[in-house]
Amino acid sequence: KNVYIDLGKAEAVLPYSEQIPTEEYTVGQRIKCYVVEVRNSPKGAQIQLSRTHPGLLKRLFELEVPEIYDGVVELHSVAPPPREHAKIQGQRSKIAVYSRDPNVDCVGACVGPKGARVQNIVMELQNEKIDIVKWDEDPAVYIANALSPAQVVSVTIDEGAKSSVVVVPDYQLSLAIGKAGQNARLAAKLTNWKIDIKSES
Repeated sequence: KNVYIDLGKAEAVLPYSEQIPTEEYTVGQRIKCYVVEVRNSPKGAQIQLSRTHPGLLKRLFELEVPEIYDGVVELHSVAPPPREHAKIQGQRSKIAVYSRDPNVDCVGACVGPKGARVQNIVMELQNEKIDIVKWDEDPAVYIANALSPAQVVSVTIDEGAKSSVVVVPDYQLSLAIGKAGQNARLAAKLTNWKIDIKSES
């Protein structure tokens, strides 16, 4: 189930564990991969690639967004979709960005004109949805942003336990949790905080 990739001067392997589960590969197809490991062996360099590594998402955004490449906008963290949920329709990942220049809209820069920049990345990753949220040094604001597209009423945080209780409107509860809990899980992974979601009622 491994795929062998011709890099020109070398050959690399894309193991099954590093492939996008819904993706099929054909001979002669050009793909973008992330170099995970290079090992020296008696037969020369052994190169392992990945199509699921968070680093791939970071590098794709660097390629598509000049502001990230120039260092004006920075990628703070990335939460790729869990592999066990790869077959769920509407698979998604989340990234958190912030701008070093107050005049530059970090989320807008990543989305691009008419969504063109993010759309190119979505297509490269087999239509994986990407939520782009704004990082904030205030954990409560950051957690609320991370649960996008759901609206949040309030966030109570416990710094010691690194946990939070988030209250959302009743009609937004299923959106905040997401299909099979995916939205809440990704938000927790992105922020590195435990998130407990409750409805207003």
